[in-house]
Amino acid sequence: METTNTDSLKEQLIAVDPEFRELAREHGRYEQRLSELSSLQYPSDEEQLEEVTLKKKKLAVKDQMQSIILKHQNAGSTAH
Repeated sequence: METTNTDSLKEQLIAVDPEFRELAREHGRYEQRLSELSSLQYPSDEEQLEEVTLKKKKLAVKDQMQSIILKHQNAGSTAH
């Protein structure tokens, strides 16, 4: 049930919060590029480094998104 609430909050934030929307887009771009890199049979050193870097960036963006979600959840719980 908690996941459903979080998912619906994410959708709501994507619709109304420009910062969250941009973070979600960025996260999606990183996810797409990581998928491309992971499908390479013999990635070059540069591609391997890019993969590691993108994983770190993606995690940082996810942390930012989670922080925004928690702020909204806490705001909602104190409003009741």
